[in-house]
Amino acid sequence: MDDFSTNSALHLFQPASWENMARQSPVYMGNHASIPSSVTPGLHYKSMGKSGLRVPNIGLSLWTMLNEDVAEDLVMTALESGINLIDLSKAHNAQGEAELGRILKKRNVKRSSIIITTKIYWSTKCEERGQSRKHIIRSVKESLGRLQLEYIDLVLVHKTDPVCPMEELVRTMNGLINEGFVMYWGTARWTPTEIMDAYSKCRTFNCWTPIVEQTEYHMFCREKTELYMPEVYHKIGVGTMVWSALSTDMGLNREGVAEIFAKSRFNRKYSTFSWWEEELVANNELENNESTVAEESLSFKDKLKALSDIANALNCSIRQLSVAWCLKNENINCLLLGATSVEQFKENIHALQIVPQLTPAVILDIEKILANKPQRPPMVSTLTMRNQQIARLDAADGTETPKEDDVEANVSTPEKDEVVRGAIQ
Repeated sequence: MDDFSTNSALHLFQPASWENMARQSPVYMGNHASIPSSVTPGLHYKSMGKSGLRVPNIGLSLWTMLNEDVAEDLVMTALESGINLIDLSKAHNAQGEAELGRILKKRNVKRSSIIITTKIYWSTKCEERGQSRKHIIRSVKESLGRLQLEYIDLVLVHKTDPVCPMEELVRTMNGLINEGFVMYWGTARWTPTEIMDAYSKCRTFNCWTPIVEQTEYHMFCREKTELYMPEVYHKIGVGTMVWSALSTDMGLNREGVAEIFAKSRFNRKYSTFSWWEEELVANNELENNESTVAEESLSFKDKLKALSDIANALNCSIRQLSVAWCLKNENINCLLLGATSVEQFKENIHALQIVPQLTPAVILDIEKILANKPQRPPMVSTLTMRNQQIARLDAADGTETPKEDDVEANVSTPEKDEVVRGAIQ
């Protein structure tokens, strides 16, 4: 994943005179190259997956309901800091798209200088269900109306619809791109298998392929992002955009950090905490063993305390440590950050300067505390799998299956035959 820093971007796009440019045009260009005094140290720009879309390694998420003035200050602070990717979520902040459209029009922001991403939701708890062609096209056009824009840079399809054929979905997204309403499309909360299926359908029907998967990633939710998404990137070029409860600041205070970490049940495969679908919380009923829950809660508290000690040693907060730890993963194209105030957003951005302090020794200390580095399951031989299958069948019948050692002991070999012939003679 090639990237280049803000300094190199300045050399590429820097005009002959910044002062003349400022006097000639009152329009805010929004490009990180046009405001060198405000460029954030440590900010880098990467290709989103293997596409030509360049994005900063940090993006602004408008997932929280904010006052109009606060939202405007946040957007302009992000743009002036070189962060030109803004992610919207209708499920979390229904007014986010309209608010951003108002801000861009009021501040006369140049459209080509920013990257806007939004989502198409599939939910069983609202009237807008499914990912049919009708629903997708209507959702995109409604988003364009609220944003007061001619096109959206990146549209993410949130969750797959088991009823809607994948062919219909990819053809619909391809049509929107060909008509110019959308520039790129991606996925959110899809499994690697579903992403591969969509890619295969796109190749079969000569459609535009997805370029990114948006997923949850933090110190206690790692398996999908660290094990499977790098493989998906190398095979089909789909990048990774991540978020977490800490980084997007979903109304979270310091006291809620431990609660969020404990609530997510991070030992599940592809575990994620949904902020808008209550049915996922019901899955915790599968883990009702009170003693186990008590032990896990205690271990989480101990881990958080140890992480706080590391954060204090690095002279940063645990939130900044969490953000810096995520940015340390080179497989991530963009990490979404949110805040409820400009001061908090600047504090989160400061995590970029913490990344160089995460030396291999510090990372090793964090890994020892977390003790949850994802590992691929061990390879199992065909003979072992066959014996296990036979054992399960015999267990159901109530018969005993010979062990693998006994089976190998009964296999005839030349050495065994020679010993037997010698004994007979």
